[in-house]
Amino acid sequence: MKIVTLHGLYMHGIFLIPLCERLEKQGHQVLNLSYNTLNPDFDEINAKIDAFIGQAPAILIGHSMGGLIIRRYLERQTERLSSGTINVRAVITLGTPHQGAQLARLFGDLGWGGWLFQRSEHLLIPDTVTPWVDLPPLHSLAGDCPFGPAAMLLKKQVCDGTVLVEETKIEGMTSHDVYPVTHIALLFSRRVSDKVSAIIDSYRPACEKAGEPRD
Repeated sequence: MKIVTLHGLYMHGIFLIPLCERLEKQGHQVLNLSYNTLNPDFDEINAKIDAFIGQAPAILIGHSMGGLIIRRYLERQTERLSSGTINVRAVITLGTPHQGAQLARLFGDLGWGGWLFQRSEHLLIPDTVTPWVDLPPLHSLAGDCPFGPAAMLLKKQVCDGTVLVEETKIEGMTSHDVYPVTHIALLFSRRVSDKVSAIIDSYRPACEKAGEPRD
């Protein structure tokens, strides 16, 4: 199976190396895609993903804002998804604020949004929230260990320190699981990576499960 991973805001692909290495040891081909989180070049991101997966079965994994980038990619490729020329089996997100991030809105209300988030502001502070419809199955994983700015500024709400658990839900998602970890620890938790592996295995083609060569 081909796997594409995308990191979150202010981060780099280096944060996803432990997860990627585990997936590679399981026989998957992994593209750990780094991008400019403040000024994402969507055409370049789309081209790199397309070139890597081709028409092979693939899973897309995004941490935090990376999951929003994945949705943007899929929405741009809707016609190709429906025609079968892109074979994305599923999407897995880790701490992705599918409903937008209240923490980002708080900073936006203070007038800091353009400075802090630049061109990514519209991803983090959407005007409307659209259900997950006509897209590959979405498996959303979240944390509820409240150590971080959201815990201090958005009190009495369950969060992973950065993103509210409620924000990681969206109408139309296939599954939602919560773990006792922080926003960053979602990337390093053994329990979370076990779940990621289990989800991927559930979408692997029968020939791979039977031990035949992988794509």
